[in-house]
Amino acid sequence: MADYDEILLDVVIRSLSGARYPISDARELLPDRPGLYAIHAPREDWTFLGLVHRTEVPLYVGKAEDSLVSRDLNTHFAVDPEATVKTGSSTVRRSFAALLRKSLNLQGVPRNKLKPGYFAHYGLEDEADGRLTEWMQGHLSLAYWQLPRHPKCKLADLEKAVLKQWDPPINLQSSPTKLPHLMAERAAMKIEARVWAEENGH
Repeated sequence: MADYDEILLDVVIRSLSGARYPISDARELLPDRPGLYAIHAPREDWTFLGLVHRTEVPLYVGKAEDSLVSRDLNTHFAVDPEATVKTGSSTVRRSFAALLRKSLNLQGVPRNKLKPGYFAHYGLEDEADGRLTEWMQGHLSLAYWQLPRHPKCKLADLEKAVLKQWDPPINLQSSPTKLPHLMAERAAMKIEARVWAEENGH
């Protein structure tokens, strides 16, 4: 049985649907602590992504076991100019790439061109990775809930409870439903990565 109560869950929900920070500012504002995070976008960007807008529901909810800063900003959004961030290393980026595949002219390639494989973990060419990063930084915002220093709950339990209540459209693992449009576009980029490998002699 999950070791949280409904009062705590309500606190988490209100925090993740509350104050939102532009990605460009979040590096200075988010705590270097574990917690949950929610990725938000305005109604018009839901439409641009081919999604039906749901008020107060974020596009994605995830957990950062070590640090909200490193997980949110470096892995997914490439805010740190010194960090090398690749779509092949982030399922969040792969999902946004899939939904933006046609509008941003993105094509899947193997995440490791020297040893192609695991095509479901497709990546992008460097220039396309840059276009995706620019779109994400310009259109998305973050909300967060920081895990207390002496937690009375497991972060994974709270994440699953939030996903069950909200069912964010871009979440895949542990989410109650899978968005058919997202799954189809991810599958298309997986095929593109496999074709790239075949055409380049792998």
